[in-house]
Amino acid sequence: MIHFTSEAKQTMKHLPPQLDSETRRANGMKAVAARRERADIKRRLKEGTLDLRSLLGLESEAKDRMLVMEMLESLPFIGEIRAKELMERIGISSRRRIAGLGVKQRDRLLELVEKNPSRKLLSTLGGVSGSIYGRLFVISGPGGVGKSTITQSLSRFDDFFVSVSVTTRAPRSGEIDGVSYHFVSREDFESRIANNEFMEWAEFAGNLYGTLEHDVHEKRMLGKHVVLEIEIQGARQVRKRHPEATLVFISPPSWEELEARIRGRGSDDDSRIAQRLILAQEELAASNEFDLVLVNTEVAEVVDRLVALATS
Repeated sequence: MIHFTSEAKQTMKHLPPQLDSETRRANGMKAVAARRERADIKRRLKEGTLDLRSLLGLESEAKDRMLVMEMLESLPFIGEIRAKELMERIGISSRRRIAGLGVKQRDRLLELVEKNPSRKLLSTLGGVSGSIYGRLFVISGPGGVGKSTITQSLSRFDDFFVSVSVTTRAPRSGEIDGVSYHFVSREDFESRIANNEFMEWAEFAGNLYGTLEHDVHEKRMLGKHVVLEIEIQGARQVRKRHPEATLVFISPPSWEELEARIRGRGSDDDSRIAQRLILAQEELAASNEFDLVLVNTEVAEVVDRLVALATS
């Protein structure tokens, strides 16, 4: 007979129970099924085939163990930033699971989402009574496709605002601070990165470029449809933080025409032109990541389509 000391017995009390292989296998399968169920719930929320009230009424252990933040981020028109604002407004911890919601918290959550659907919800969170929260458009595409001409045309409409990026590069001749770019030091830019102030940012040719979250939110609070003209990398960042954003890819009528535009700029040598053409091919290959692809045959047609989309 094996005898254990009192210290050993005390230690054994705190050890987890030893599970047999069959039990471990069953628990593993249960965990996989729960992950799949949560992924399916988030997909259905994003697609709009499952609403918040119906989800909260489901009898599901997998649903109960979901974080409230996960649930909110999956809803259309609510991204990471807005989800945090909503939870702070109601007084819900960032680590709270759905099962842990109090009755009052649950009712307040439903009230804000159901009475203020889509972008109207966000204007309510910001405290602007009766206003419509403007839409967010991301315009991207290969260099030379005409993105700047399109965004400049949109800026002439009162309901649109073309976002002004922040950069660490020096102003060029004729550029105006606050109009062309917000020109800042690298130290200032990096401090803003540390404070999570950017909706998106990237580094190109040794300089930093980014879009401030606060500036975009402020304009949208005023009912403006904000337009970001940014690169593919930035568009991906915006999609992650703001799934409600509409990503629009501007495509050339043909590769031959795009190549002619790139070669016709007259400011690049052959080596730089070759680099631009390779980059353009990579950017064109990413068009399937966007919500809408518009062929820039006529600028006026593209602008009309975007204006119609904003008012739909």
